[in-house]
Amino acid sequence: MFYLNVRLTVHKDEDVPAVKAALERMVPMVRQEPGCLRFDVYHSQTNPRLFFLVEHWESRDHWVAHREMEAIQTIYLPEVLTRAEREGHECEAVGSIG
Repeated sequence: MFYLNVRLTVHKDEDVPAVKAALERMVPMVRQEPGCLRFDVYHSQTNPRLFFLVEHWESRDHWVAHREMEAIQTIYLPEVLTRAEREGHECEAVGSIG
């Protein structure tokens, strides 16, 4: 299993609604991709410019393939990463995941 947590920091307050809308459109698309076990997006309630992506993939190869899929190419790259800084962390599970 491959785990990834991503922190997105939107550059400008006025871009938050556009980033949120883009991420909302991505969620159902990514969840249908091969190897996707979990793809959740969280919006911070203490800092509106922060979003967190929690991703679980069957393998790192599935995640690598995901980067070439429609959601990343047509939404994430042009609509999100042009407005936000990305900080990704490949992770290892601690304890049990249920």
